[in-house]
Amino acid sequence: MPYWLASARAEQATDWLTRFDPRYWTVNFPRPMMAAATNPAPDVLRVDAVFYRRDDLAGIIWESVDRHDHPLLGYDTDRDYRACRLRFRWRSSGVRALDQVDGPTLTIEGRDAAGQARAWYVRLWNYAKGSPEDAEVTLDFAALDAGFALPADRDPVWAGDIDRLFVSLVAPGYDRSAAPLDAPAEGWVEVSDIIVDGAGAVLAIGDVMVPAHDLRVASGYDDHYHLTPARLLRNALQLGYRGAIDHYVGMSHYFRLEAARAGEGTRWLVSRRGGTLNAPCAAWHADLAQRAAQLGYELIWSLSYELLERHCWDDWQQRAADGTPALTGWDPPSTLLSPTHAGAMDYLHAVARAFVAIGAGAGLAPRFQVGEPWWWITADARPCLYDASARAALQPVAIPSLRGALDDAQLATLDQAATALARSTSALVAAVRGDWPGCVSYLLIYLPTLLDPAMPGARRLNLPDGWASPAFDGLQLEDYDWVTAGATGASERGAALVGATLGYPPERQEYFSGFVLRAGDRGEWAPILAAAGAARRRGVAARYLWALPQVLRDGLVYWQGEDEMDAFDDVLFPLALGREAEVAPGFSTAVTTSAGGHETRTVAWAEARTRYDVGPGVRSEADIALLLAFYRARQGPARGFRLRDPFDWQAREVLLGHGDGATRRFALVTRYGDATRRITRPVAGTLRVAVAGAATAAFTLEPLGVIVLDDVPAAGAAVTASFDFDVPVRFAEDRLSVARATFLAGSAHSVPLVEVREA
Repeated sequence: MPYWLASARAEQATDWLTRFDPRYWTVNFPRPMMAAATNPAPDVLRVDAVFYRRDDLAGIIWESVDRHDHPLLGYDTDRDYRACRLRFRWRSSGVRALDQVDGPTLTIEGRDAAGQARAWYVRLWNYAKGSPEDAEVTLDFAALDAGFALPADRDPVWAGDIDRLFVSLVAPGYDRSAAPLDAPAEGWVEVSDIIVDGAGAVLAIGDVMVPAHDLRVASGYDDHYHLTPARLLRNALQLGYRGAIDHYVGMSHYFRLEAARAGEGTRWLVSRRGGTLNAPCAAWHADLAQRAAQLGYELIWSLSYELLERHCWDDWQQRAADGTPALTGWDPPSTLLSPTHAGAMDYLHAVARAFVAIGAGAGLAPRFQVGEPWWWITADARPCLYDASARAALQPVAIPSLRGALDDAQLATLDQAATALARSTSALVAAVRGDWPGCVSYLLIYLPTLLDPAMPGARRLNLPDGWASPAFDGLQLEDYDWVTAGATGASERGAALVGATLGYPPERQEYFSGFVLRAGDRGEWAPILAAAGAARRRGVAARYLWALPQVLRDGLVYWQGEDEMDAFDDVLFPLALGREAEVAPGFSTAVTTSAGGHETRTVAWAEARTRYDVGPGVRSEADIALLLAFYRARQGPARGFRLRDPFDWQAREVLLGHGDGATRRFALVTRYGDATRRITRPVAGTLRVAVAGAATAAFTLEPLGVIVLDDVPAAGAAVTASFDFDVPVRFAEDRLSVARATFLAGSAHSVPLVEVREA
C-alpha cells in the first residue's frame, strides 16, 4: 500500500492564513477543570470552560510553531510580530472580567532583543474600549507594554522573537488556593470581529489535497480536546479520509464532576446528578458533529467501559479478589466499570444517549460503538470479577490465575461473568435505541487479549455467546500488538475465528489497524498499512487507521495508487507449452571497452529476467481462439498472469534463511548454485515449510511469496520450504499475430512473453 512519512513541507502546495485565525488557537488547563475551543464563524473564537477549584486557570494559546497539524498542512513559523496589529471584540460571561485583578491577561513568551528568554504580562483592559465584559481590544505589537497600571508599571514588549502567547481565564471566585469553589462555575469567552493587519498579518500554510482513498480514520477526544474541530476535520479531509470517522469519546475529559469529601481533602468524582457531559465537551462535540455533517462525514460514537480512576466512584470499579481495582497501564491510570453495577451502567447509558443526541441534532445518522467491553485481567492473569456488585450477582469462586487449568466451578464462574458482560452491552445498545430505534450498533473487540493462547480462560470470559449476530449490526476488530510484532498469521486466524464464532461474515466486519504509540516507532506504519491491505483482501466492509493524532504526528501520507496486484490477474496461461517453447533467461549488463581492449562490466540486475516464446504451443483453431480471448482479457501487455515454465517449476527443501531470535518473515526463493531467484507466485496447496528440520503448519503465506511464521524461530534454526511455482509474466507486445495454417489448424509464429519483476 503506497505511503510515505512526511517530516516537512517542501515543494507541496501552499495557501495563506491570517495570523490568529480562530481555527488555530488551542486551550490548556490543569485538571480537573475543562475547557474547549470552537469557531462558530470564520472570525470568531469561542472558549467554554468549567472551573472546579479556586486556582483553576485556562489559557487560550497561539503558538508561533505549528506542533499539531500534519507537516504538509501546518502553517509556517514566524516569530516576529513587530509589524502586526490585532483587533477584536471581547465578550465574556462567568469568568473574571477585564477590569479586575487577575482578569484576562496576555502572556507573551519569547526572547528579548538581546536573546534572553523572558515573559511579558499584558493586561488586556489597558488596551480595551468598552465595558469589562464587552469591549474592543487593539494590540499593536510594535508598541505594546506589559504591566498592570500604565504608565506606572510600563514594561515594553519586544515582539521580535515570540514562541507563544496566551490569554488567561479564571473563575470569579479565583484566589490561588486549591480549595473547591462553592459550586462548579461555567463560563465562556467569545473573541469576534478579528482583524489582523500589517506586514506580519499572514502566514503561509500547507494546502495539500490527497485524493480520497479507501481508508477511514479514528479519532479520540482525550487526544484532541485542546484543538478546534475545524482544524481536525481539515486535516482528515485534506489527507483523503472519507466515510465514517470512528470517534472515541474518551475516558478522561467528557464528564461533569462533583466534589466528594475524602479524608481531609476533596475528591472530584463523575457527577451522578445534574447531567453527564460538561459544558465545554458538549459545545466541542456539537461543533464537531455540525462540521462533520457539512463535509459529508458520518460519526460513529465510541464509548468504552473505561474511566479515569481518580474520578471514578470506588464501588463502580472492577476489582480483583484481593480488592485491588482494575487499573490500566496509562499514567495516570484508568479503571474499568463493573458490568454488574447498576449505577455505573446507568451512567454509561446516559453518556451514550447524550453523545448520540448531539450527532442526531446535527442531522447525522445515529451510529454507536461499544468499545472494548471486557472484564479486566491483571498483568499476572487475575480476573477482576470481585467488586461488591459482581460478588452479589455472580457469587464467583476464587480464580487465582487464568493461565492454569481451571476446574468446573471456575469455568462456571467465567461463563456467568461472560453472560453478565453480554447482558450489560445489550442493555447499553438498547438504551441508545430507545431514543433512536434505527441506530446502527457496533462492537469493537481487541483480539490479542481475548485469544491469548497462554490464557484460554480469557476467551471464555470476554467473548460471550451473547455477542453473536444479530446482537450488533457490525463487528469491529483490532489487533495492533499482533500487527506490530509481525504476527500476521495470528491476525488472519483470529479474525476468521471470532467472525465465525459470533456469526459475522467479513462483509459485516470492520477492521482497525494501528496504532503507533511513540513517535520513535514510525516504522510501525509499514506493517499497519500491510494489515489494512490484508483486511481489504478478506473482504471487510471498512478499514480504519487508529488514529488521527498519530497520523498527524508522524506525517503519514497514504494514497490509493494502482496496487501491483491490481495489474496482475492470478490466472494461469491457458495453453500447455510443451518442450518446444523457447525459454531465454537474460541479464542487463553494460560493457565498456577501453582503448587498450580492457573491459569494465556493470551488472544492472541481480537476478536474470526470463523471456519466453509460447507460439510453438499453438496447434489448432481452438488454441488460437483461446489465445486471442486470453490476450484481449489481459489488455495485451497491461496485465500480468501466471506461466508454468516447463523446465523450471519446482523447488525442494530450499533454504530460506536462519532464525535470529526476532525474524518471522521469510521470502520464498529457489536457488541455482550460487544464484538466487525470488519466487512470488507459489502454486496453491503445494507449500511445505520446516523449521530446524521439523515440518510446521504454523505459518501464513502472504502475497508475493512471503511466509510469516507464528512463532519466532530460534537463533540459527534453518527455515526451509518445498513448493511448486509459476512465473509472473506479461505479453511483451501490443500486437498479436496468428494465422490459419490448414483446415481446423492454426499457428502463432511468435507469442513473446516477458517475466514481471514483482519483488
